[in-house]
Amino acid sequence: MKKIVTLVLLLMMAGMVIAGCGSADTKAPAKKKIVIGLDDSFPPMGFRDEKNNIVGFDIDMAKEASKKLGMEVEFKPIDWSSKEAELNGKRIDALWNGMNITEERKKNVLFSEPYMESKQLIFVLAGSPIKSAADLSGKVVAVQQASVGEEVVVKDTKLKSSLKDFKTYPDCIAAFMDLKTGRVDAVVTDEILGRYYMSKEAGKYVAIEQALGEVGTYGIGFRKDDKELRDKMQKALDEMKKDGTSAKISQKWFGADIVK
Repeated sequence: MKKIVTLVLLLMMAGMVIAGCGSADTKAPAKKKIVIGLDDSFPPMGFRDEKNNIVGFDIDMAKEASKKLGMEVEFKPIDWSSKEAELNGKRIDALWNGMNITEERKKNVLFSEPYMESKQLIFVLAGSPIKSAADLSGKVVAVQQASVGEEVVVKDTKLKSSLKDFKTYPDCIAAFMDLKTGRVDAVVTDEILGRYYMSKEAGKYVAIEQALGEVGTYGIGFRKDDKELRDKMQKALDEMKKDGTSAKISQKWFGADIVK
């Protein structure tokens, strides 16, 4: 009888150990890598250098923030017009590429705190007769598809209806190339991107200082149900602001600390 009781007790203890091991195995592992989606033709936030490496202000910021979290980071070029589908389809974990925070995007995306201000400006060739938004009447205007620049023009029905033509491009590089060759009369895009192009070809382009629409802000986009990752990344960004890391990166790309 004693042998039977002892055997039963041993079997019960073995079952408890197996059950304990099973519960440990089902625990979700900590995330080790973050995949960031971006438009890799959006200088100086994220773009390809002469060696085809993805570089930029947002790239440096993401690398440093991920390092603070002990995570590997992967940058995945995407079709920017499908960014929310890429995010919510879990093919990427975040959108980090000079992404404007808008009320419409908030419906499908969980944003970080704003880290930089942005304005939509009109860019024209030097010597252009266009001096204000009113001068766009009868002109051909270019924007990047699914960008805030496109939203701003579309929402201003009076402005849009006055245009001779309204062209959308997959990226701003193509829009500026057509501006340079005279195929379009103006490009409406983010101030930071436009001024970057201006700096690369001094005297070629002019920015119309009158902003279109409201002054916006950049944020990092996450899935609505991924609050844990958003909060961790926000903490890393806050630390970078305090220890001067973000200021150093901003100085590298803009010559000043313009991080909010």
